[in-house]
Amino acid sequence: MEGLGSGPITSAQREELMGQVKQQIVIANTQELLTKMGEKCFFKCITKPGSSLDSSEQKCLAMCMDRYMDAWNLVSRTYSGRLQREKNLR
Repeated sequence: MEGLGSGPITSAQREELMGQVKQQIVIANTQELLTKMGEKCFFKCITKPGSSLDSSEQKCLAMCMDRYMDAWNLVSRTYSGRLQREKNLR
């Protein structure tokens, strides 16, 4: 594997690069979460868009976002556990 400069990259450079990639993945996943949550909850809860939210829309949005976050966290924990088990099998 060749570095951006001359010669192969070192183990430390590889680790740093992997850390940066992981950080970018976390940021992308967070952005996706917020976008999807906003879209899904908006379409579910806002039936008549206006200049302000009534109390039922506010409550619906809060509950929808809570449920979405709970589901996202459950999927994330399950996926992480699966990855860890697969890693341990190697």
